[in-house]
Amino acid sequence: MEKNWSIDETDRRILRLLQRDSGLSVQAVADTVGLSLSPCWRRIKRLREAGAITGQVTLVDPKAVGIALTALANVSLSDHQDATVAAFERAVESWPEVLEVHAVTGDRDYFLRIAVPDMEAYERFLSAKLLKEPCVASVTSRFSLRRVKYTTALPV
Repeated sequence: MEKNWSIDETDRRILRLLQRDSGLSVQAVADTVGLSLSPCWRRIKRLREAGAITGQVTLVDPKAVGIALTALANVSLSDHQDATVAAFERAVESWPEVLEVHAVTGDRDYFLRIAVPDMEAYERFLSAKLLKEPCVASVTSRFSLRRVKYTTALPV
C-alpha cells in the first residue's frame, strides 16, 4: 500500500463487492457503491496498484470435481535451521494438494490444509510426498467431517 494513502469506506464497499464476485463489471460496482464509471474504475485501479487487490480467481466446488476429503495436518520439522525450513517450504509450495500452509506457534511447526479425492489419495500423498521429506519429523492428521463455514472474503 502507498504510504500516504488509506482505504476509505467507499474502497471498503468496492472490496466487499469484488470479494463476493470478482466478475462484476465496473459499471455494476459503480452503480452499487454510488459512483460514476470513471471514478469507480480509478479506485479499482488504485486498489490493484497499491496491492490491496492481489488477483482474481474462480472458486471451484471441491465435490463437483471429485475432491471429497479435506485433511488438516500438523507438521513438525526435524530442526529449525534456515536450510531445513526453506526446503520444507519449497516442497509444500510444489504440491497441488496443499491449499494452505501456515507456520504456527506451539508444539508443531506448520499447519497444512490438504484437499484430495479420498482417504487412499491422502495415504498416497502422505507416504509418497510429505513423509518422504527428510526434514519432516512427524505429522498429525485430522479430517474435516463437513465444512461449516468457508469464505475467502476478508472482513474489510
